[in-house]
This record gives sequence, structure tokens and C-alpha cells, in this order.
Amino acid sequence: MIENTDYLSVKEASLWATDHLGKEVTTSNISYLIQYGRISKIGHNGSTQISRSELEKYYRSLNKSKETDWKEKLGQDLNLALSFDNLKESDTTKHIHRLHPYKGKFIPQLVEYFLDDHTDKFKTATYFKKGDIVLDPFCGSGTALAQSNELGLHAIGIDVSSFNAFISNCKIRDYDIKQLEEIIKQITIKLYSKVKASKVDGFENTLIEKLKGFNDKYFPVPEFKYKLRHNSIDEDKYGAEKEKLFLPIYEKLISEYKIKLLKKNPKTFLEKWYFKNIQTEIDFVFNEIKRIKDANIKKILALILSRTMRSCRATTHSDLATLVYPISTTYYCSKHGKICKPIFSTMKWWRTYSKDTVNRLKDFAKLKTNTYQYCLTGDSRTINIPAEISKKQKNFTSVLQQKQKISGIFSSPPYVGLIDYHEQHAYAYDLFGFERKDELEIGPLFKGQTKDAQKNYVEGISAVLNNCKKYLKDDYNVFLVANDKYNLYPEIAAKSGMKIVNQFKRPVLNRTEKDKCAYSEIIFHLKNIK
Repeated sequence: MIENTDYLSVKEASLWATDHLGKEVTTSNISYLIQYGRISKIGHNGSTQISRSELEKYYRSLNKSKETDWKEKLGQDLNLALSFDNLKESDTTKHIHRLHPYKGKFIPQLVEYFLDDHTDKFKTATYFKKGDIVLDPFCGSGTALAQSNELGLHAIGIDVSSFNAFISNCKIRDYDIKQLEEIIKQITIKLYSKVKASKVDGFENTLIEKLKGFNDKYFPVPEFKYKLRHNSIDEDKYGAEKEKLFLPIYEKLISEYKIKLLKKNPKTFLEKWYFKNIQTEIDFVFNEIKRIKDANIKKILALILSRTMRSCRATTHSDLATLVYPISTTYYCSKHGKICKPIFSTMKWWRTYSKDTVNRLKDFAKLKTNTYQYCLTGDSRTINIPAEISKKQKNFTSVLQQKQKISGIFSSPPYVGLIDYHEQHAYAYDLFGFERKDELEIGPLFKGQTKDAQKNYVEGISAVLNNCKKYLKDDYNVFLVANDKYNLYPEIAAKSGMKIVNQFKRPVLNRTEKDKCAYSEIIFHLKNIK
């Protein structure tokens, strides 16, 4: 029982918040609120304490924004349960779902909700049963494949992007974990020796030390974040001043250590976005991977390298997902509220992602069922699914022949004019040599959101459904997750010979890293017109 006082320790605050909210709030959650200026830290009797009334006020405002405010902005017909707002990030990125970043993916719990055998007041029927085959014609990074496996369903994915199919298939393969760990260890030792020889680690360690002293002085935690939160400081002006103040220190270190930055006239994506020594390290690891004989291990190592590459681009932390322009100096980082630096070596991220990948594969291995999943590379508008599966997985072919037809679809088609799916992984296409087929994307960013773009989108999605339904059983169930702000899906359904039998509207947080505003999406339930 917490004493009736307004001052709470971090531990007491976590216990109080857990009781107040009816869900677990850890000491780490409370520390996060302090660190990022959501609540203030009080120096009371020599220990970190916070005000219970301030904490209560924070949660009250939070609840307002997530329930009342969402309905005010997005409509009263929201199904709040489908927001899965009660889950931690570790739940929504469980096991293999964070093996590689991917813009536009849905959370696994949304897939589970419609594929599993539970019912509730919203989902009043069961649509799939164990052993059924599910199709995802816009497979992306393979969320539906992974969750189908976990639920005991077979699944086929299709994606026009070779790299998307590569990510998806890496996630659901079986691996010799001990062998993988040993190979990672060997590559890491060799990479470390190369980094030490280049002296870039000495430069980075010195730079980090200089930055720490500077940031401790001008951007103290959590005081600075708290001031920003309460608008008592002009962030743009203050950040620009201190960015300029640190720049001579940085430039002097660059000169002393003879660090080579970006190429002046880049001809490739790699030359434009990676420092010279980063490119050298990437090439070194890639050449080591090429020597591996085990095909599956070679592919998962390439995925780890791709994830490492993404984090090592010469850009700011806040622009990591969008790539506004290359940066080769220290800069004020609005995401972290201090002066940050570009990345000068892959070493840290290769180690981090190697360890994380192994742990995630181990976690998924405990849950895997004896079912088949595979993502085909191809155009869902024209692909012959049985013929292509027969070329890739004979065992899956026998299941497909036995079942005769696919039970249904669960997929998240691309939104109109939102993402260029090939371009978001341009670094991987450059290094691995995957063939790009940007012109086959449906609704890409580069085609915009004009009336013509919307018309082409309708034709594209309809063509996918018309092709895929040839392989579906008569009483199929199709679930499409879409942010249909242009009201295109009634026309898509009609052109596909389908009818919308139900709609589930859910609030979500934006999938981009910069914009966290709430928006809604609809899960359209379509069936055959009889």
C-alpha cells in the first residue's frame, strides 16, 4: 500500500500507476517519463522522486487523447479494442517481427485477431481453422506468414519486391542456431580487427567523449527535455546555436584522424549515403558471407548485414526512415534532444543486430508449428500460384493439391501514393544485386495521389483480387486492411466480383518514425457474390 503522500519514489510510482491504470507499469516506464520530460523529477531527501498528482494528471490527459480525442477526430464507430493500445512495443514486435525494419507493416496481433479461432462481440464467427491455407498477395515483410505459422496455418505470400520476399522467407526458415552463432562470432572477430586497424574506433571514442561533456553541459537530462516539453525554451534557436558551437571540435577531430566522409559526386546509393570506411566494412562482411556454404545461414547473415546498413546511413536519427539529405557533421537531434553524430563504423550495429537476430529466431523456434509458408516473388495480378509454388516447395505443393483451394486472404495492400517500396531498401538492392521492378508497384509514392493515380490503384487492386480468387475456395473470406480515405474499396469490391460484408474500423498510431498522430484504418471483410 502506498502512503498518502504526493511524493513517490520511482518504485512507488510504478506500483501506484499499475493499480491506477489496471495494467503493469514498470519502473522503466516511469524512468522513461522522467527522462523524456513527460513528468518532472523532484530532488527530495537525496533521491529521485516525482509528484503523484503530476503523474495522475499526465495519465488523465493521455487517456483523454487516446479515447475521447480519438473518437472526436476519427469518428464514434471506432473499435478501440483493435487499437491494441494495451500492448507494449515488445509485444507488437515480438520474436521475428523485428528482424528487419519495414515501413507499412501491420502488427502481428491484428493478424492473430482475424486468423485465430476466438469470437467476441465484434468478430462473431471463425473464418480460418488449423491446417487451412491463407494467402497474402501483398506480403511485405511477412507478418501474415509468421503469424499463420504460429497459429498452425499454411500461408502463401506474394510480393513484387524481391527484397520483401527475401525478408519474409528469412523470417520463417529453420536454422542451425549453433552454427549460425559460431559463424557470426568468426565474422565479428575479423571485422573488429579491421576496424581497429583503420583507427576509426579511436576517432569515434574520442568524439563520443567530447560529445558527452558538451551535452551534459548544454543539454542536461532530464531538465532540458522537461523545458522543451513545457515550451520554456526555443528548441530550433537553441539547438542551432549549440550545433554551431560544437562544429569546430568535430572538424578538428576529422582532420586529426584523417577520416574520409562522403564522396563528392556519388553515382550510387551507397556512395551517396555511406562514409568511405562504412562502405569498406560492408564490403568486407559481405565477402565473408559469400564464403558460407549453408544457404539458409548465408541468407540470414545477409539480412543482418542489411539491417546494419540501414542504421549506418549518413543521415540524422529523425530522418532515418525518410532520408531527407545526407549529413556528414554533428547536428542537433530533435529526437534525442542533444548534439548527435553520424555513424562511422558498422561494428556496434553488426554486433547488436547479430545478437538480437539469434535471440528472436530462438524465440520463434519455440512457437513454430509443422506448417508451410513461402513468399513468391511476382506480380499478384498475373502470377500462377500453384505453378510457382511447385517450383519452390514440393512439400507445400502436395498440401495445396490436397486442400484443393486456398481458404482466404489476409493482407494489407499498399496505400495510395504513400511509400515507394523498392526505394525504402535501395541500399540492399545496390549491394545484393536484386532486380528492381518499381514500375510494377501498385499505388507507389512516386505516382502521387491524383485522380489518375487513384484510378490506377483501383484497377491494380481489383486485378490482384480477380487473379487470386481463381485459387480460393467458393466460400472464401478476404480481409483487407486499408486507410480508405478516398473511398475506393466499394469500387474495388465491385470490380472484383466481391461484396463488402463487414467493416472493422480501428485507431492506429502512424507507422512512420516521425509522425505519431492517431489515424484510422478499416479492415474490409469481402466475400464472393453468389
